[in-house]
Amino acid sequence: MDNIKVLLAEDEASLGLIVKESLESRNFTVFHAENGAEAFDIYKNECPDILVLDVMMPIKDGFTLAKEIRQVNKSIPIIFLTAKSQTSDVLEGFKHGGNDYLKKPFSMEELIVRMKSLLDRVEVKTDSENIKIGNYSFNLTKQILLFSKEEQTLTHREAELLFYLYEQKNKVLDRAFILNKLWGNDDFFNARSMDVFISKLRKKLKKDENIQILNVRGFGYKLIC
Repeated sequence: MDNIKVLLAEDEASLGLIVKESLESRNFTVFHAENGAEAFDIYKNECPDILVLDVMMPIKDGFTLAKEIRQVNKSIPIIFLTAKSQTSDVLEGFKHGGNDYLKKPFSMEELIVRMKSLLDRVEVKTDSENIKIGNYSFNLTKQILLFSKEEQTLTHREAELLFYLYEQKNKVLDRAFILNKLWGNDDFFNARSMDVFISKLRKKLKKDENIQILNVRGFGYKLIC
């Protein structure tokens, strides 16, 4: 992956240097910031392709930084680096626009695999304007779900999950596939997280009684519309 620009925000200087040099050895261009305010300035000046953000940083933490960037760019991939592992902490990251997270310590190989997966998924958004899902209109790029004149804004993760359900509408979306695609692996912890997102999507689609998201036990989910 040549010419991919990465914004790395990590306040631990030694770790930041290791990650930067490792990515640069694989032909990524890396801009390293040691606090959230510096990272936001770099974001505005360099227009990176992907963000790798430590959660706990001085001046401005990773969640705050991601929230501010999401206000101007809803599609750039964001990976959080965190020493926290509680479900509430991870869900908080998704709430603020994160696409994935890595718990410290992590391997460079795992980080690169997750980065490439997210960068590959950016391409699916180019043909996703005004998708019809029953009586709803869904715009993946803008993360908007419209019913009549009522507009709902989806989180980044909700929008991606709904798009993959739509792609397989009236068919079973394999549980392991979508967990590996959107969460990075299909462990129990991520499966619980996905169940929460499915419940949220059901509530947001409830105005059309002909739309259902079925749980096909042992296999995955099916969007009926």
